Amino acid sequence: IDFDLILENVKDLNSLVGEGISQIEHTPRGARLRRPEPLPLTLYRNGIVVGNGAFRPYQHPSAQQCLQDILDGYFPSELQPRYPDGV
Repeated sequence: IDFDLILENVKDLNSLVGEGISQIEHTPRGARLRRPEPLPLTLYRNGIVVGNGAFRPYQHPSAQQCLQDILDGYFPSELQPRYPDGV
């Protein structure tokens, strides 16, 4: 597993979705700026954890798909339904 490429691609994906840029959140009394909460990706020697999810060994098909999406430069497909604009 090329961890350097994974980290580089995660940084690129973060910049595409506007990491660190505040968004307008409408409130009953107007609006305010809010920074989106990041979704952590934790890489271990033997597996990954996405967000508050379960540990998945690298041999697990869903972990392989997630990492392959990132290595290919895409937002992980497992996150697209929940975060259509990225996270």
